[in-house]
Amino acid sequence: MNYIFMPMRTAIAIMLISLMGLVLPGGHAVAESGVTLYTPYTKIAVPPGQSVDYTIDVINNGTGVKNVDISLSGVPKNWSYELKSGGWTIKELSVLPKEKKNLSLKVEVPMKVDKGTYHFNVIAPGIATLPLTVIVSEQGTYKTEFSTRQSNMQGSSNASFTYNADLKNRTGEKQLYSLLADTPPGWNVAFKTSGKQVSSVQLDPGRTENITVEVDPPDAVGAGSYKIPVTATTATTSADLELEVVVTGSYAMELTTPTGLLSTNIVAGGDKRIALLVRNNGSAQLKNIKLTSSAPMNWEVVFDPRQIERLDPGKSEEIFATIKADKKAIAGDYVTNLEARTPEVSSKTTFRVSVKTSMLYGWIGVLIIGGAIGGVYSLFRKYGRR
Repeated sequence: MNYIFMPMRTAIAIMLISLMGLVLPGGHAVAESGVTLYTPYTKIAVPPGQSVDYTIDVINNGTGVKNVDISLSGVPKNWSYELKSGGWTIKELSVLPKEKKNLSLKVEVPMKVDKGTYHFNVIAPGIATLPLTVIVSEQGTYKTEFSTRQSNMQGSSNASFTYNADLKNRTGEKQLYSLLADTPPGWNVAFKTSGKQVSSVQLDPGRTENITVEVDPPDAVGAGSYKIPVTATTATTSADLELEVVVTGSYAMELTTPTGLLSTNIVAGGDKRIALLVRNNGSAQLKNIKLTSSAPMNWEVVFDPRQIERLDPGKSEEIFATIKADKKAIAGDYVTNLEARTPEVSSKTTFRVSVKTSMLYGWIGVLIIGGAIGGVYSLFRKYGRR
């Protein structure tokens, strides 16, 4: 009995080992023929629309040449794949003994796919089977996505607002998207890709394009929040993106005089106090308005006050500038530049100053001339009788 039982156990054990050898862990499959199919990545997680690239080795462990048919089974519906080796689409490989051949497998996961786990096999019929698993990490959609990380920006009306957006084609077809913006009158919107202005972009399935959206409001726009709807659309799909521009107001300032007259007279060495007017012509409040000047050499300009703390839109404030001329200045016209400046805006005006000779020098001249005439008269009387 023992002599019969022991060989049976041995035979069963040998049979089990042989069956286990058909599929071994570690991403390879071996058959009794001695052919192994191997890839290091047997379970991969990807999002919808992604392609999965495998590198598969066909290893001949036998002693003779093996002609191996290669195909796939169990591929999910609407999935596509491609088998290549040496740049060719292949159906069969011939492998020398104790050598291996390399092939590539590209599996395209469609955009419209359910989240879940999918199984399929690479098979060499009657020789070996290599099981593969793809985990689709999220529910697939058949749509276009238009998004930006920063949809809200703030600035003055004379600023330009630049947004970076991503347009993704999550449909299963190539799409030509028209780019449109619905703006209030006077606003300008420009779309750019790779630094060039465009009105449309073409995207393959699953591809993403970075689009720069530049929004330029009119200079006279009032302070407030403005919505800018942006659309990428085709005949079959579209996506919307809403941008927000918060305008703090426009900055405009004028430096002039209450009468509009920008000239005056002055005596050399004398001074003249003139009234100036700083006017806020914008829609935003002006702060820390500083007054500066550029005058001829040895001239002096003093402002009162030297700075305006704040000036509301539409308001004006009167200040004074005292201009003192060089005492050696000769008669003629001189130019003094005056400026009012804030961090956002500035205004300059040119003041013409006419210098006249001092009256004292005039009287001195009259006296000299009178003295000369008197002297001549005296000489004439004294020596004229002789």
